[in-house]
Amino acid sequence: MEFMQELFSPIVSLFSIMLDFFYHLTTIAGIENYGIAIILMTIFIKCCLYPLTAKQLRSMKAMQELQPKMKKIQDNYKNNPQLMQQKIAELYKDSGVNPLAGCLPLFIQMPILMGVYYSLYGLEYIGDPGFMWLPNLSEPDPIYALPVLSALTTYLMQKQSSAQNEGGANQQMKIMMMVMPIFIGWISLSFPSGLVLYWVTMNVVQIAQQYYMFNYVDKN
Repeated sequence: MEFMQELFSPIVSLFSIMLDFFYHLTTIAGIENYGIAIILMTIFIKCCLYPLTAKQLRSMKAMQELQPKMKKIQDNYKNNPQLMQQKIAELYKDSGVNPLAGCLPLFIQMPILMGVYYSLYGLEYIGDPGFMWLPNLSEPDPIYALPVLSALTTYLMQKQSSAQNEGGANQQMKIMMMVMPIFIGWISLSFPSGLVLYWVTMNVVQIAQQYYMFNYVDKN
């Protein structure tokens, strides 16, 4: 973990400065609290990343819409893998779809996620470390409410995304929709509650962004 923290140290320093900035904003507003600062910082980060999120969602939707045609090509040319790959490449080109477009935004976001993770994981609070029912944001949630919320919001985010795909989720996606929220909730039991608060807020904002995009941007 120390190696990874050193690797992302410039990004960690950046997000530590950002958190301090939002904490000072809460101080100026008379609601001095690290929990509110984490929520504000998360909303700010997700708003900055919205263009990447929108690009990733559009790419995923476009790939899903091509699945029936890809399946037909795979069935027709299953005995000729080279020609099958050629036909699939032609399908991508004719449809204007880049199969790597959905991965690139994810790779760009990974350093950001790691930076936020390490900036919050070892955070030393200079003021009141509590937030709402949480006595200390550097310790796990004593009543397990945040781990439950982390699992629930992860599930809702995945379900919302899969519901927009043509034909709904396949069997593998359905399994992931059950396994991933349980895994996230389980690891959240031992994580500092400040970090889990970031994850829950990120999921809520992601759900709001997906709803906006699926119901307003794409339709218009």
